[in-house]
Amino acid sequence: MRLSKIKEWADKNLQGDRVIWAVVFALSLISILVVYSSIGTLAYKRSTSPEVFLIKHTFMVFLGLAAMWFAHKIDYRYYSRLSRLALWISVPLLIYTFTNGVSINGANRWISIPVFGSFQPSDFASLALIINLASMLSKKQQNINDFKESVIPILIWCGVICGLIALTNLSTAILVFATCMLIMFIGRVPVRYLAMLVLVGLLSGSAGLYFGQRLETAVSRVKDFYSYVVEGKDLPFQAKHGMIAVATGGVFGKGPGNSEQRNILPHPYSDFVYAIVIEEYGLIGGMVVLILYLVLLHRGMKAAYNSERAFGGLLSAGLAFDLVCQAMVNMGVVVGLGPITGQPLPLISMGGTAMVFTGLSVGIILSVSRGEQEENWGQQKAGSEERMKEKNIDAKAA
Repeated sequence: MRLSKIKEWADKNLQGDRVIWAVVFALSLISILVVYSSIGTLAYKRSTSPEVFLIKHTFMVFLGLAAMWFAHKIDYRYYSRLSRLALWISVPLLIYTFTNGVSINGANRWISIPVFGSFQPSDFASLALIINLASMLSKKQQNINDFKESVIPILIWCGVICGLIALTNLSTAILVFATCMLIMFIGRVPVRYLAMLVLVGLLSGSAGLYFGQRLETAVSRVKDFYSYVVEGKDLPFQAKHGMIAVATGGVFGKGPGNSEQRNILPHPYSDFVYAIVIEEYGLIGGMVVLILYLVLLHRGMKAAYNSERAFGGLLSAGLAFDLVCQAMVNMGVVVGLGPITGQPLPLISMGGTAMVFTGLSVGIILSVSRGEQEENWGQQKAGSEERMKEKNIDAKAA
């Protein structure tokens, strides 16, 4: 009886792709376990209890889930109307963050908001750009070869937003730019225009590095990675201890709460949280997390494939790719496949703004899948009613 009530409640409140819901719940549970295990040093530095951070992080996880639930209940077509306004708001927000934002590790990426805490405008701007790009391309499908009307506005917005993000966060700017490339490719933009987008990206990224705050950091991290891969020199401190965590985790790991590198790594609860996952849960735990992200990408692309509208397909594909690409970059850095970046692991790393906007992104993907399911159900119902009418007519004729 209880199971039937739970199923009835889930059918009513958790609509859309059930697999995506299951993946998000699994990653959220992993997040709470791993973050709690890795915040001891942070709690010691702040002279407080680890349980305080656990409660705060758990609250943010549930806030992200709430954002996902609200986003999935809204028809995804409404996001198209809001995206242009959100883009215009993003520009002054990013400029203000660069000039007056809170500086952490040499980068102004946050705006301090009394009572609510900090807010990272790059998350807001990235989401707004992806939605607006999907909207613009869906509306221009009939004249996609018109450079002036269709392509120039896209190039301008991609260049402006990615360039402003690059002022303080180069890795995020590169990921957003890669997502824009994917959306334009799926949106049937000619290759010659994609080449122009690459040129715009190089110019805006270079300008963002030159006038921004991350040029020296980006150069030093690339040099360190090159020295390790090509010249065989030692890894930098973070990467070295991340690799130690991976190497000592073994197949089954050391067990929950038994990580040693969590007390050595600078950010074991965010940038290098995947290292703690592997150290405590082993290769099996690391593979489970990787598979969950791949499943999320597959289901997001499936929602895009099943979408009858261009906007829904481009939107779902872009958001799914952006989230999973960010996860792959984070995991790749931990296992030594790329230079160090400041990318968190979506749905797992401790964070505030990132957790909420990740929830919104997944909620929009669910909204796309929910809309297509309802439309298919409506078509099936209409077809069934039509067949019943035909049977009644035949019965009367007989």
